Amino acid sequence: MPGILYITAPYHAGVVEVAGKWVPLYMVTLAGATRAAGYPSAIYDAMTKGVGLEQIEARIREVKPDVVAVSTITATTPDAIKVVELAKAIDPNIVTVAGGIHASFMYEDLLRRIPALDVVVIGEGEETLVELLGALDAGKDLSSVQGLAYRNGETIVRTLPRPYLQELDNRPMAWDLLDWEDYTYFILPGSRLGAVATSRGCPFGCTFCSQQKFWRRTWRAQSAESVVREVEELHRDYGVDVVLFTDDYPTPDRQRWERMLDLFIEKDLNVKILMETRAADIIRDADILWKYRKAGIIHIYVGTEAASQTTLDLIRKELTVDESTEALRLCREHGIITETSMILGFPDETKESIDRTIEQALVYNPDFAHFLAITPWPYADIYKELEPYVAEHDYRKYNLVDPIIKPKAMTLEEVDHAILEGYRRFYMGKFKEMLDEPDDFKRKYMFNAINRMMNHSFIRKKMGMEGGKMPEEIRRIVESDIVPDEALVCPFSQVHTKAGSR
Repeated sequence: MPGILYITAPYHAGVVEVAGKWVPLYMVTLAGATRAAGYPSAIYDAMTKGVGLEQIEARIREVKPDVVAVSTITATTPDAIKVVELAKAIDPNIVTVAGGIHASFMYEDLLRRIPALDVVVIGEGEETLVELLGALDAGKDLSSVQGLAYRNGETIVRTLPRPYLQELDNRPMAWDLLDWEDYTYFILPGSRLGAVATSRGCPFGCTFCSQQKFWRRTWRAQSAESVVREVEELHRDYGVDVVLFTDDYPTPDRQRWERMLDLFIEKDLNVKILMETRAADIIRDADILWKYRKAGIIHIYVGTEAASQTTLDLIRKELTVDESTEALRLCREHGIITETSMILGFPDETKESIDRTIEQALVYNPDFAHFLAITPWPYADIYKELEPYVAEHDYRKYNLVDPIIKPKAMTLEEVDHAILEGYRRFYMGKFKEMLDEPDDFKRKYMFNAINRMMNHSFIRKKMGMEGGKMPEEIRRIVESDIVPDEALVCPFSQVHTKAGSR
């Protein structure tokens, strides 16, 4: 039986890593499927471990897999390719496989450019990988396996598309293949961070989004009971006390969603939940937002994206500025921490329009805001429209932070400086607001989060801290005893002494 080793790309952009070390949920799901089918499976999370190709090489030599699989988003693709090439250099008989959003759409480009890459999995991978391993084991032609692309001489072969999975409940998960001590949410020191996808897909058509393309604007979900069982297992068996809902849109079915909240309240797991959803659903749920908080939801990301209705309509966000304002107000009213993002750098962008966007972010007044550079994935709906303005072709910079588009009236450097100004203006004010925050948990949470941002190299650069020096006003707050050290410890971290140690 061929064995498969899943490896995350050793890529670092210094963005999401500010807040935590995140579980590679897609690999846990894939490894669960291949192992349940009888194929030896292993995961090496090189990204989270912060290791490079030397350590990856040692791991490949130790495991001696028949198949090495990587997953790609656009920014991680160059580093994922390095892993593929390394595997082939170690043993030319290793079959190399790439999947994920970028590979699913750009399979022909990758297969033509990367001789070391053998196969691309297009779309959902659970059933495709099981059938691929079976075909390799039996020495069969791959043309009968749905959801693949591969080379046949000079020809790129794409097999028939694979239908989406219709049953998401109780999928086999390879949680035990993770080194759980690696995963933590820095904002709650001492925590252990897990992840659950309660659903897959999104029915909306935002033109900049990769998810609606990948899932073809469909939405499928686990039952409320299945989601709660999964969180309960993570908490019981692995000591997880913070869970990220990784799906873009967990809430469209109100009946299912409220059932899930009720079950979490009933179980009283003392697990904190991080999630994102649409502003319209928060407004819809105004009468049950108290259940969000009681169920353990402490932090919601709401994609506000833009300050003007014109820009929102341009990207087909199906959102109004008033909806964003109201949703954020409701979350604040119910003690839920909020996070938003504003997209900058469109072709018609000016310094004045960016200033208006920053002002709108201040009006929205979320607890956390990000100022992101519009990034046209090469397969996104908006790409053709933005292609004449693409000034950066290094995929490693397609991380929503490094400017890619050069506006007609601005340089890339001016866009970058505008992003810095957004962070500077927002967080200088947020520090002052934090000091007067009456909610003890929220004040400590915000202190930890902003402290992490200020002391992380990427954020230090984006905040314009010349020579790595922190602004004096912020330094005094960070180094003060306003929030005592002992108060920064996660109050529910003692669970680690009871379960999940490895």
